[in-house]
Amino acid sequence: MEVLVKVVVVGAGLSGLAAACHLTAAGHDVTVLEREDVVGGRAGTLRLGDFRFDPGPVVMTMPELLAAPIRAVGGDPEALVPMERLDPAYRAVYPDGSELSVRADMGDLREEIARLCGPADAAGFDRFLDWLQEMYDVEFDTFIDANYGSVLDLVRSPGTAARLLRLGGLGALGPKVASFFEDDRLHRIFSFQSLYAGVAPAKARAVFAVITYMDTVRGVFYPTGGMHRVPVGMAHALTDAGGTVHLGVEVTEVLRRGDGAVAGVATADGDRLAADAVVCTLDLPVAYDRLLPGVPGPRSTRRGEFSPSAVVWHVGATGRPGPHLRHHNIHFGDAWDGAFEALVDRRELMPDPSRLVTVPTVSDPTAAPDGSSALYVLEPVPHLGSRLDWQREAGPMRERLHAFLEAGGYPTDVVEERLVTPPDWAAAGMHLGTPFAMAHTFGQSGPFRPSNVDRRVPGLVFAGSGTTPGVGVPMVLVSGRLAAERVQEYAGAARPRTRPAGVAR
Repeated sequence: MEVLVKVVVVGAGLSGLAAACHLTAAGHDVTVLEREDVVGGRAGTLRLGDFRFDPGPVVMTMPELLAAPIRAVGGDPEALVPMERLDPAYRAVYPDGSELSVRADMGDLREEIARLCGPADAAGFDRFLDWLQEMYDVEFDTFIDANYGSVLDLVRSPGTAARLLRLGGLGALGPKVASFFEDDRLHRIFSFQSLYAGVAPAKARAVFAVITYMDTVRGVFYPTGGMHRVPVGMAHALTDAGGTVHLGVEVTEVLRRGDGAVAGVATADGDRLAADAVVCTLDLPVAYDRLLPGVPGPRSTRRGEFSPSAVVWHVGATGRPGPHLRHHNIHFGDAWDGAFEALVDRRELMPDPSRLVTVPTVSDPTAAPDGSSALYVLEPVPHLGSRLDWQREAGPMRERLHAFLEAGGYPTDVVEERLVTPPDWAAAGMHLGTPFAMAHTFGQSGPFRPSNVDRRVPGLVFAGSGTTPGVGVPMVLVSGRLAAERVQEYAGAARPRTRPAGVAR
């Protein structure tokens, strides 16, 4: 029996680096190939003049999931990726002008709720916390941090599945959250997280309260120097342990043997690198389309339901953040269910949008020149399956966002800016121009989500938001570990094979 030792990881994003760390720790020879000139994938970095921006994820939760791959290769996560917990995690602003600070300490948050909503909802918050904790305890190890072999794995732990049903995990998230609180403002702040998974709160399953748990109970963090510090720290740990990362190398094909198994990869430079296994982190439909000629993607990747996209406006402006601003600011529109119906069901712009404004300079003045601010403004929009013409829509969108910032008391003397729309996400390799991959509908979650292996291509393993367990920084870090586990399983079953001509060791 041949021992599988040579692995190529396509993409130095969070999932690829996590997989590479775990595989290096297991003794494999790991090479990471990244087409960009920096590590990070969607968690790369953007510089406009003297301003620094995080172009992808801006909310960091569950740092212990980051610590795991770094520690696996002997790194020190606290030294490589120092971070602070934000307090408040969010400043929520409602249409009536009221505000709620989502405090880091649950006692402080309970007092905030009592102040804004009254003692009945404060008592409801106590019950809500108990429910969130139990949901997380039931879900994470069994249904998130585990590979699925088939749908039958749903019942591999019948007692746990029964607890999930008893807790209402398969009911709708919005009504479940509403059962704890009378005030509609709390319904929103504790259910909006389902949009990260591409589903409106009214239609999302209550199992997605796990995202609310991660945000609210476990907390939101800011890595010193921005989110790009996360992949940079992972890459340092990996290379210190003997892994290899090559930047500016674009993979164009996964090479296969006569029996269909992985043989290596080809690059845009004309090189052919041999590998016993390949971990691919591209968006799944893009991976099948670009790297696997003759292997059609699963039906779900071709006809599945994809999450809405987002417009992100990166703004460098003169003027420091005002004292009322926080690192993360959520502005809720007056409309709620109707806005999501327009966005998700009719694929139209939200008539009364809710928006996220992240102001990293509240916590990190180094993101902007002295006396200036960096802002990240996000508005959910339909993906490219809609009829919107972004050449026509971009200008008016920018003006609406500018007016919104001005009304909210944000610095608006713009000196540097970049507006990112769905066509830009598509150009970066994201199917239908959405950075949030496939929506987490019931039929596209858990064992129903596209698998991280394809039996037609032995030795190929997928990682990232398009496969299990799903979207978000915690989930893609888990996906890297699950991908490494799949490679380990394949290694144990490997047999001697003949390499195709022209593939180098």
